[in-house]
Amino acid sequence: MGPVSEGEPVTDGPDPASAAPDAPDAPDASRAPGAPGTSGAPGAPAGARPAAYGSDFLQLDAGSVPAGGKADWLARRLRQAMADGRLAVGQRLPSTRVLAAELQVSRGVVTEAYRRLSEDGQVEGRRRGGTVVVAVPLAAPRAPAGPLPTPRPARATGRRPEPARSGPLFAGGPGADAFDALRAAPARIDLVPGQPDLSAFPRAAWLRAERAVLSELSTEHLGYGDPRGAPRLRRAVADWLARNRGIRVEPQEVLIVAGTAQALTLLHPVLRADGLTGVAVEDPGSLGTRQHLQYGGLATPPVPVDEEGLRVDVLRATGAGAVLLTPAHQFPTGVVTSGERRRELVRWAADGGLILEDDYDAEHRYDRPPVPALRALLAERLCYMGSVSKLLAPALRIGWMVPPPRYREGLTDAKRFTDLGNAVLPQLVLARLMESGQLERQLRLLRGRHKRRRDAMIDAVAAHLPGAVVHGAAAGLHLTVTYAPQVPDTALADAALARGVKCHPLSWHRQLPGRPGLVLGYAASPPGAIAEGVAVLGRALRELS
Repeated sequence: MGPVSEGEPVTDGPDPASAAPDAPDAPDASRAPGAPGTSGAPGAPAGARPAAYGSDFLQLDAGSVPAGGKADWLARRLRQAMADGRLAVGQRLPSTRVLAAELQVSRGVVTEAYRRLSEDGQVEGRRRGGTVVVAVPLAAPRAPAGPLPTPRPARATGRRPEPARSGPLFAGGPGADAFDALRAAPARIDLVPGQPDLSAFPRAAWLRAERAVLSELSTEHLGYGDPRGAPRLRRAVADWLARNRGIRVEPQEVLIVAGTAQALTLLHPVLRADGLTGVAVEDPGSLGTRQHLQYGGLATPPVPVDEEGLRVDVLRATGAGAVLLTPAHQFPTGVVTSGERRRELVRWAADGGLILEDDYDAEHRYDRPPVPALRALLAERLCYMGSVSKLLAPALRIGWMVPPPRYREGLTDAKRFTDLGNAVLPQLVLARLMESGQLERQLRLLRGRHKRRRDAMIDAVAAHLPGAVVHGAAAGLHLTVTYAPQVPDTALADAALARGVKCHPLSWHRQLPGRPGLVLGYAASPPGAIAEGVAVLGRALRELS
């Protein structure tokens, strides 16, 4: 929506007060009680303040506000009401004409207040729908009504994630509930990384495959399944890895899990039983992965990443017996681990180290040749993890592990006693999609769509964040953008969220100091929304600088 000029309503169409045929006539500000030249109430002296002065809407009363500051006062009061929950997303504000009449101010005052909220991304004018709240600034959450369950404490070898925290979402470092809080925060434009274009989920193909599976499903398949996963899906995954990731494995080597998050959870007791007390992690590197490891009582010493990948010399210096890597498309920088670094990692593993490879979005590539998984070079000392969360949908909760032989039995036991195995029916549906070639067709569709969105984000960054540096554009579902260090990235992310745009501050994914930046997902938003969201980021950065 374009800028709103003084004296115009923020709505794109007729003012709701006059557009609705069944609405009562709005009072005219020039004839309202207490307006200049009227008595305000029977028997009241001219110019006296009437008894009904003010608005029932939020109990607003502009009577004591200085004449030159009424628009600022009204915008501030409306923001406060959004933050404390009195104005929720989707609620309509009074028309400028009605609210001006009730407050006994000029219509231009209300229009200016609405314009400021519109520029901040908190309200939006809709044709015949009035001015609607579309995003709210975050306030400190209310205290829970009763005690919350206490998470299992981490062992002394690890560090528990920070507890949940009140106040601005990005202030004070991410708590254990950081991702939940960000998902729940309302926003007009979602640039959070890690989510594919869910509108492209192949519903018709999934439904066809599910019907076909049900039509041929034998009765025994409706009982308890193999905790390692349905044999049909394990075969399909082995074939998929051979075709698309350069990994040759047998179906009996594959363990089906509920995504990489569960893979890490299953690894906790198995690694500790092997004498490992920590897992080194890339820095910057995934906050979510780090939190999962820490919750399992494992230390997470940081190892810096440069333009060739993880620094293996620093990894050796940490003394860690295991490391978690994203070598095909490092999160969040997008670096591809170079051939020399891969050889160094193989030598490190040959000396007794264990590599956990998270191959989270390597299929999504646009301007580069395919990069084989590290597992293709190393089998005995590497645990490979992947899923369909970035290819189909996180809600499916289907992933896989290819552990080294020494951990296979322990991980199977951990899976058995955790949930007896994934639900069988979705496994069989996914297997059919893999066997039929539908998953490759879906990948080709997504590559074209995601590339267009990636290009839109690169263009928007160039236009609205001049001087910023873009990292990791050749593949994946996100970009990392770094900028000059005058403004903390947490402050910028909070300012963006207050204006209706979600993203991650780069510092969320750091343990070591580094340049401020943002991690911006582009796969889940159309190009127009991406351009608008980056424009909001640019304005917020200029205001904070």
